[in-house]
Amino acid sequence: MADFYDHVKIYIKAGDGGNGCISFRREKYVAYGGPDGGDGGHGGNVVFVIDEGTNTLLDFRNRKKFVAKNGGDGMPAKFHGATAEDLIIPVPDGTVIRDAETGKVIKDMSRCEPFIAAKGGRGGWGNRHFATPTRRAPRFAKNGLDGEAKEIILELKMLADVGFVGLPNVGKSTLLSMISAARPKIANYHFTTLSPMLGVVSVDDGHAFVAADIPGLIEGASEGLGLGHDFLRHVDRCRLLVHVVDISGSEGRDPIEDIKMINEELRKYSDDLADRPQIIAANKCDILDPDTEEETKARLEAFAEELGYEVVYISAASGVNVKPLCRKVYEMLQELPPLTIYEPEYEEVIEEPKQPDEITATKEGDTWVVEGEWLKWLMSGINFDDRESFMYFEKMIREKGIIQKMRELGIADGDTVALYDLVFDFVD
Repeated sequence: MADFYDHVKIYIKAGDGGNGCISFRREKYVAYGGPDGGDGGHGGNVVFVIDEGTNTLLDFRNRKKFVAKNGGDGMPAKFHGATAEDLIIPVPDGTVIRDAETGKVIKDMSRCEPFIAAKGGRGGWGNRHFATPTRRAPRFAKNGLDGEAKEIILELKMLADVGFVGLPNVGKSTLLSMISAARPKIANYHFTTLSPMLGVVSVDDGHAFVAADIPGLIEGASEGLGLGHDFLRHVDRCRLLVHVVDISGSEGRDPIEDIKMINEELRKYSDDLADRPQIIAANKCDILDPDTEEETKARLEAFAEELGYEVVYISAASGVNVKPLCRKVYEMLQELPPLTIYEPEYEEVIEEPKQPDEITATKEGDTWVVEGEWLKWLMSGINFDDRESFMYFEKMIREKGIIQKMRELGIADGDTVALYDLVFDFVD
């Protein structure tokens, strides 16, 4: 399985916004140039795009962290910081993006436009935005906002109309090689196919469908035995299953028992998958024992009729009835619903900006430790060594109810308060 990679957890982070600039216009003969700090640029988004040339997530084997560039900081003379380029991540068609924590579908990257999975942070304002008639030289600016970050799971579910299922060595790979340009490994032993193989099958009048050879189904596959557990997900989208069985019993097995066993594994994995329409491709019909051929076919047809399946007798190796099987598959596909595209289940929680008075106050010894997201954001742009900047901070925490909220939380005059790096005696 070294050549196939179809399930991986990665970390993505969009770029942070650039910081606003603190600057003042200085020109000869201009006495009061005023603030001219430019705004920070926006951080880059993390964008997933479909790469038609790949069918595996192998590129993610050795790289699990993807971080977009940050926006440029603002500059003097009202120059805006550079907006960072988006980080483009190509994935195969059919890749499902899930939230790592909940497992819910964020986006099904199947025949779709590029998708922004993490948005870059906005750039911060330069000091020119904070000039007022009474505050003509603001010596503070705003920092940029952080870009979104999350852990996600990439899960490849191949886009195939038809899935070939069955025990190892029944002829699935041979059949796919006969009806398409796919070239899976073929040999007379089990588990020669170590990864799902896709092939485009052409039928009459230029019509076609996509078939997938799903390897490694054995008893216990749904519980991780063999290779089937790893690849059952690739049958999820298939609208029709072609159940390939060895009708000749060349390995001493009963084809009816084989069908029952594989269907049971499909049901353990998913009831919906087990209920998909099926065609039984009774392979190796050309080497049936003439003495038991009639009885074997009669038993299989009676069993198939009970389940509502059709039986087509084929020989994948010699090509017997292969074309009629393809036509039958195509005809059935015309009556079935279109390929499954998974709807998003994960709702991005757009957090409302925290209210200024949403703070916490915890007493540690003789000091009240006060914290809050809005408060932290406000303090990130304050220059506490500058009198006007500090006055702006004091004005904002009064106007936004921070002082009142602190009183409600039990802080009294004379108490020592720590607002992050700022420690002071509380006096209203």
